[in-house]
Amino acid sequence: MERSGAKIASALFFAAATQLVLGITIAEALFPGYSISGNYISDLGTGPSSLIFNSSIFLLGLLTAGGAYFLRRTVVLRTTSILLLIMALGAMGVGIFNQDYVYLHSPFAFLAFLFSGLSAASSSRIAKAPFAQISAVLGAMTLGALALFSAGILTNGSLTSDITFDSAFYLGLGPGGMERMILYPALLWLAGFSTFLATGNRK
Repeated sequence: MERSGAKIASALFFAAATQLVLGITIAEALFPGYSISGNYISDLGTGPSSLIFNSSIFLLGLLTAGGAYFLRRTVVLRTTSILLLIMALGAMGVGIFNQDYVYLHSPFAFLAFLFSGLSAASSSRIAKAPFAQISAVLGAMTLGALALFSAGILTNGSLTSDITFDSAFYLGLGPGGMERMILYPALLWLAGFSTFLATGNRK
């Protein structure tokens, strides 16, 4: 039962990561004048790209929550599965509440970002090399980028304005670029984690 659950979770996690990458790519193409550097990722949740992006980010959460459910019997992965479940709830909240509901959207987005990084970091404790080291690095990248992004938001006036401001904390990547440094390492880890579950390469 535990092994079959891990395989189902593996498929769900891989589907979750893959469809979001494709969803963001399509949404960027549908959004006139969209800037990967200058626009937030969640700007895609408004305008002509909204249906694609909001559906895709909600599906990320739904599939991840399903995967976490099928891992519940795997004792050594229990911490990671709980962290993934919290991340999934954050992602679904982002899909339901776009930036027009900023006071709900922002906390859900922070929850999704934070717990995706923590999930990656936690999995490094039970994986064999080299995936243990890869998970630790990707988790650190997500959490480090989140810290820089948060520092930029808190110091550049974005919290009290509808305008997207740049910040030195974004290291020249712009707000959208720094957000992607949070998101994409987490998605790469989730895809890799699915392979880890399928092979059962645990300590």
